[in-house]
Amino acid sequence: MRGSDAARGTATKTSAARAALWLVAAVLAIRQLAAVLRQPPGERLMDLETWIGPDGVLHVNGSLYDTDKFTGTPFAGLVLKPLTRSAEQSLGVAWTFATLLLVVGIGLVAARSVPGPASRRTQLLAAPIAISLLMLSLPVRNSFYLGQTSIIPVLLVLVGALVVRGERASGVLIGIGAALQPTVLLFIPLLWFTGRRRAAVSTAATFAACTALAWAAMPGDSWTYWIHHAVGAGLGNSADSLANQSLHGALLRFGLEGPLEIALYLSLAALVAWFGLGRAIRYAKDGQLLLAVAVTGCVAVAISPTTWQHQLLWVLLAVVGRVGRKAADRLLWPVFVVLAMTLPGKMLLPNMAFLDTVRDNAVLIAALCAACVVPFLSRTDPHFRKPVPTEYATPVASRWSWVPLLPVWRRALSRPNLLLELLAIRVGYSIYSKIRLAATASTADAEAHGRQISSIEQAIGIDVELAINEAAAKSEWLTDFLAFYYTSFHFPVPLTILAILYIWRPTDYRWARASLAFATVLALVGFWLYPLAPPRLMPGMGFTDLVHGPQDLTNPDFGALTAVTNQYAAMPSLHFGWSLWCGVVVVVLAPKMWMKALGLIHPLITLYVIVASANHWLLDAVGGAVVVGAGFALTYVLSGRRHLLPRGAGATPKPTVGVDTSATTGAGAGAGTVPAARKSEDAPASSGPSNEMDASDAPDASSGGAAEPVAPAAPK
Repeated sequence: MRGSDAARGTATKTSAARAALWLVAAVLAIRQLAAVLRQPPGERLMDLETWIGPDGVLHVNGSLYDTDKFTGTPFAGLVLKPLTRSAEQSLGVAWTFATLLLVVGIGLVAARSVPGPASRRTQLLAAPIAISLLMLSLPVRNSFYLGQTSIIPVLLVLVGALVVRGERASGVLIGIGAALQPTVLLFIPLLWFTGRRRAAVSTAATFAACTALAWAAMPGDSWTYWIHHAVGAGLGNSADSLANQSLHGALLRFGLEGPLEIALYLSLAALVAWFGLGRAIRYAKDGQLLLAVAVTGCVAVAISPTTWQHQLLWVLLAVVGRVGRKAADRLLWPVFVVLAMTLPGKMLLPNMAFLDTVRDNAVLIAALCAACVVPFLSRTDPHFRKPVPTEYATPVASRWSWVPLLPVWRRALSRPNLLLELLAIRVGYSIYSKIRLAATASTADAEAHGRQISSIEQAIGIDVELAINEAAAKSEWLTDFLAFYYTSFHFPVPLTILAILYIWRPTDYRWARASLAFATVLALVGFWLYPLAPPRLMPGMGFTDLVHGPQDLTNPDFGALTAVTNQYAAMPSLHFGWSLWCGVVVVVLAPKMWMKALGLIHPLITLYVIVASANHWLLDAVGGAVVVGAGFALTYVLSGRRHLLPRGAGATPKPTVGVDTSATTGAGAGAGTVPAARKSEDAPASSGPSNEMDASDAPDASSGGAAEPVAPAAPK
């Protein structure tokens, strides 16, 4: 009976999750349609208008390629020619809805073809997730905005390779896709060497027939495209632009040109094709046909002379491959692919000169990794279905019984994946920076709030900012110190602490990272709700900015500084808040008293620096302390109190852990579904900071077996 109730409960949760995901997919689709249709007629579907509009190139009696506007094959021009009679605005609306149907079709075919064995839950949730990711991806957004046709070959290949059963019909669909986009011809070896030789022959024959038809109808255009421009290379935008995510474009951006560049490009393209197609054939024979198709598409992306952004859907489809033998590593590849396909390069990597090459070619790197590098697991690998599970500490009850701990928030014993953490930190900070910059307000509101803060401080007798600022301004060395400390310690100190915890205290790293993230998110709420002018931007109060120099208060933008930060994001002060977080973490976890003392000194110095430099009010620091306290409190509410071992725990056996058994039981079950039960009889909380090691600081388990005993506490 209990088993039946549990099954019904699981089915209900899956149905609710499926409904919610379909709602998300629908909202994203509607948003995408609205983003296109609300644009003025002359500013939407620009590529489509360029082709079939009243003055489009398909209306021109001469060559399609007399201008640089048309980049498709002659067959594509032949297919689009009839549309020139229907160039009214309604065609743009119809084209937009047709594009939506194409994207939904790609998502449904991809979800239907997820490599098995897959759980029933995966089968139910795959379609809305796939459609949502497609709607968020840059290639699809570009196709909607520009009116591109490049997603049509993708759908033709997917239907031909994964849905249609007859080999001849399959080959016809793929051949038409190749006639529209010649790199699709790379699927012929995949078909041939996986036993679908009739489909391969049919693909080649269909491509030849369509190309010959276009050649007969438009011989001059065909000569221009296939011979003069070498399969369209050089058409459209400059091949060295960032939009061209191919090996040829990357080499041109590196500064290579002429015969050397062509020779190097052809050599690299041959290597990528050899290794990539070989891997695709192996995955197809392994039963992972969708992954094989995606890998072949990634090869096409890399070796094509020109691969524009709207042609990069193959990279997103490679997310279906499983990578990593540990459950904790499974998310790295899909997260990287999704971020690379949905976010600008500057959000993935800092804007530093030595990272320009990687950032500018992020999608190409993802395609090359999928084609030649990423070790996708074979279905015969024992870890394909059963990754090494993550071990979790037994949840510790909260000090107060009414605190509702979340059952999905479990304290993992293992160290999180480093690359995944770096991606999360970088993207999270990029999002934080954009939201902070977007939280703008009028100068009048910010200054009014500044006067409110000043009045409150005067009322309670803590309005000491001006006196401290004037005293610091009299000392040149102190002014230099304030500028150095303000600009040099804000980021390095928290990152250093996180790095130390990641290496030596992985579970405490998770605790510290979560509390810092919560505090930062709460600070964004403060920036939105209470824009505040700092003392340095308050006219008539006599403050001197000792970090950025004098500001021109008659200029509403206050110089170039506004371009990189929100001038009115002062309440709460994250300069002080992050330094206080550093102090709390060091005091709680550091094994030496001198380390704890340094942890206390850092926020005190930061408080003096932000006040003396006129960058914050004292109450801003109070706000920073509040959000940091709230961040630690939220972490406590979600995961409970930290369970500390008694002194001399080195000889004590490791406490019971809740091992994630979902990865080892049940067909297709994934890791991390059922946490251990909360125990009310857990040991009482420690009354204060301790130097002993947390129960969750056990070394990482390298396998699903028992972990090593906990190491002794560090000597004092």
